Amino acid sequence: MTQLHHTFDFDPTHGYSPEALNAIRPPEAPPGFDATWSARYAKALTLDPRPVLKPSQESHPDWTVHDIAYSSTDNITIHGWLLVPRHGVVTRGMVIGHGYGGREAPEFDVPVENTAILFPCFRGLSRSASPPISPNSAWHVLHDIDKPKRYIIGGCVEDLWLAVSALIALFPQVHDKVGYSGISFGGGLGALGIPFDSRIDRGMLEVPTFGNRPLWLKLPCIGSARSVQLYARRHPEVVETLRMYDAAIAATRIRVPMIAAVALFDPAVAPACQFSVANALPKNDYNQIFILDAGHFDYPDNAAQHKALKDRVRDHFRAS
Repeated sequence: MTQLHHTFDFDPTHGYSPEALNAIRPPEAPPGFDATWSARYAKALTLDPRPVLKPSQESHPDWTVHDIAYSSTDNITIHGWLLVPRHGVVTRGMVIGHGYGGREAPEFDVPVENTAILFPCFRGLSRSASPPISPNSAWHVLHDIDKPKRYIIGGCVEDLWLAVSALIALFPQVHDKVGYSGISFGGGLGALGIPFDSRIDRGMLEVPTFGNRPLWLKLPCIGSARSVQLYARRHPEVVETLRMYDAAIAATRIRVPMIAAVALFDPAVAPACQFSVANALPKNDYNQIFILDAGHFDYPDNAAQHKALKDRVRDHFRAS
């Protein structure tokens, strides 16, 4: 393992060797896990997303850029961007989720072709600000955490499913040909959402959060997990709620080709929690685990490793 210099008051590897990380397995699912998520998905599918497009101030020579709004659950409107390739024919769709910092603009260097890409801002964040939901990740992650069926993470997964519905409404030919890619917060949402949405045919999760909640609540960190850790000290009953929102448990149900990019060192999402998600994926010829030196942290080989990851992602989403 590369030794990285840092000023945190804890070890962002938490003492796990690569061998120990590879040995981690997800927790057992709580009763009703599959039934609960399947019911949420079925209900989300009954909604008409009614996507609305407007010209965007963003522009790019390879993409026609639209501002997009669509309807999600709880009467919330989700805003974001839609990229349509200027050249070629749209044969696939892709939803790209953001980290807990939100999203201020679309990405134009996504390594895909003939693909319409939807960049949603999940409820309460960035373009999808929705008071009284806080746009601050430390408070956003606590919104309705005391109401197991209303906890905001579930609503954000529904935003993901409705993003897929919006893409299909605009491009019916991409039905069953939609990919999902998410980082950190968006990676955790992807792990929770992909196994229950048969329209998503492959995915990529980078440094995903919400995996292995018992460890997630225990290992020192910064960011949103820290907020929940502090809350759990005063409200230990929240542990039962979080079992139903465990990305590692959900990942055991994923049956489509996946890439999991996970870090050996990460101050915001404990590596053990990331590897819990990656290791939960079925072992087969098409699932891949890509190891990064660090996540949520700059490091010497960052550019080179992410270039290699992008090459892997290009091949992954092309192979369909």
